Amino acid sequence: MTAPTATVGPRGLSRSPLLRDLFVALVAYGLTLAVLAGIHGAQRHLDPAGGILAAVACFPLLARRRSPLGVFVLSTAASATLNALGYGLGPPFGPTFALFFVATDERTEARIRQTAVVVLGLFAIHVGSTLIAHGGFPTSPILFGILVWGGAWVIGDQIRHRRHRRASLTREMERERRLAVAEERTRIARDLHDSAAHAINVILVQAGAARLLQQESPAEARAALTTIEDVARDTIGEIDHLVRTLREGIDGEPEPPTGLAALDTLLERSRTAGLSVNFEVEGTRRALAPGVDQAAYRILQESLTNAARHGDGTAEVRLRYTEHALELAVINPLAAVERDRHGEAGHGILGMRERAILLTGSLETSIVDGRFHVHARLPYAHA
Repeated sequence: MTAPTATVGPRGLSRSPLLRDLFVALVAYGLTLAVLAGIHGAQRHLDPAGGILAAVACFPLLARRRSPLGVFVLSTAASATLNALGYGLGPPFGPTFALFFVATDERTEARIRQTAVVVLGLFAIHVGSTLIAHGGFPTSPILFGILVWGGAWVIGDQIRHRRHRRASLTREMERERRLAVAEERTRIARDLHDSAAHAINVILVQAGAARLLQQESPAEARAALTTIEDVARDTIGEIDHLVRTLREGIDGEPEPPTGLAALDTLLERSRTAGLSVNFEVEGTRRALAPGVDQAAYRILQESLTNAARHGDGTAEVRLRYTEHALELAVINPLAAVERDRHGEAGHGILGMRERAILLTGSLETSIVDGRFHVHARLPYAHA
């Protein structure tokens, strides 16, 4: 039985917009009656007719969410009538609250000129009713009315603009969040392509070796099949993780992506697939930001996949740690049938270049003397 009574307290008012509006209307009505009853020297004392006009000036505030400007018009008309009938010149609480709500309403932004004309016109009517009641121009009440109404408008306008800025900031944050999700999904798609392409290339080579060696060297054939099994299992696990990330989004804590810590495994897998890799490191190794670390690994992975697919079976890999950037170079002689057409950029090369550009780096490819060159530069500071 305590729940209904709780709704009339401050917490209940915060839950119900109608209760909040009723509270505001009652406050305005109570203040209006108190002022009208306390004014001395008025032509007419507060009576039932005055109470009804005061109610008409205040209780339309209950509809202020539906039509704030209409509420302001009705409230001001009733307040002006009170003045004209000589009930006394008190602060027009109902119209002042209504004007404040007009200023805070989002629809006012689109019709600011029409609203200004209505407000100024109604203020003139209110002043005219004062002139009728006094038979002259009472400066102090009019200046006080300008101050009160001007303050109500300025405060309401500031609240509306602050609300608008907050909404714009929220939309901008949401747009950035969506952009981050899109970028993350694009990165995952590139990872999926790189991982699958590399694994399929290794499996293809090992399957061919197993077929050729199954009669002459069953032990080597079994070793090739074991490599196929290991590569397939690792790749399935990685693809499963990438697909799960795509489905579930990136709201959770992501697992750390593959980086240069797995480079030895990558080189060993490439050698197992039949690619002779010569690996060199120049400069002092240093800890890399996750973006640089992962991009370097994926660029090397794709380059070695291309070397195994289009080359003559050898590749040179060089890592160079300079003062400001990590430089990668992969060089492999092209097979004779590939030399005329390997200059065309496929999805793998485009993906490598995108990874470098996202880190404000660069990636260049060229064919020199029948050797395919990949050179990437990944700045440390823009990971």
